[in-house]
Amino acid sequence: MDRKDGAVALNRDPHVLVVGGSDSSGGAGIARDIETISSIGLRTCVAVTAVTVQTHQSVTAVHHMQPGLVANQMRAALRANKVSAIKIGMLSTGCIIAAVAAVLCENPWIPAVLDPVLASSSGRQLLEPGAIGVLKRDLMPLCRLVTPNLIELAILTGSDLAVDDDDALRQGRRLLADGPQALLIKGGHATGPRSTDILLSGGEEPIRFDMPRLAGSMRGTGCMRNSGVSGDRGFD
Repeated sequence: MDRKDGAVALNRDPHVLVVGGSDSSGGAGIARDIETISSIGLRTCVAVTAVTVQTHQSVTAVHHMQPGLVANQMRAALRANKVSAIKIGMLSTGCIIAAVAAVLCENPWIPAVLDPVLASSSGRQLLEPGAIGVLKRDLMPLCRLVTPNLIELAILTGSDLAVDDDDALRQGRRLLADGPQALLIKGGHATGPRSTDILLSGGEEPIRFDMPRLAGSMRGTGCMRNSGVSGDRGFD
């Protein structure tokens, strides 16, 4: 229970552990994750993987955390709180990916959602190119759900950008074969009046979530989508 003076009393309420990078503009990253998870009534704890200097238009600097520091942040958060889900975003380097994977292996009963952040909305690379193989080999098989957008899906499968749902499904099934338990392909980078997300899991028919496409350019929508899934009480 929260005290009236604003201090937080120690308790065992369910938490979502958010693992990812900071965004000084507040438009994406951990700030947006916390905002989204709090809006559905859950608490958060955090492990920061990188500190970025950015506005809504560009990323001008990225400082990577030491892998051991990332892992120890996660372990401390897990000791301090009743963590019901782990949401993973920006990971920056292969060594950080390996560190996060090690902590997931220590806690296999906690479902993890991976947003495979490869670049910022402005195009700044946020994951080392050589780390993509580590992400697919060491981390994806440990995650309950992986949520690539169409650009990330193309990069992860070594394909051209999907031109339609059938193309996205082919790429998604190829990525699913690399080990994730399920994929949610986000359709925000497609065109047309409707935006369709596609849920894929082994042996099941695809499930589509179709909504009218919002007008304008937006940041942090992927963070919000994945944090909302992580905080869903029906997730596990």
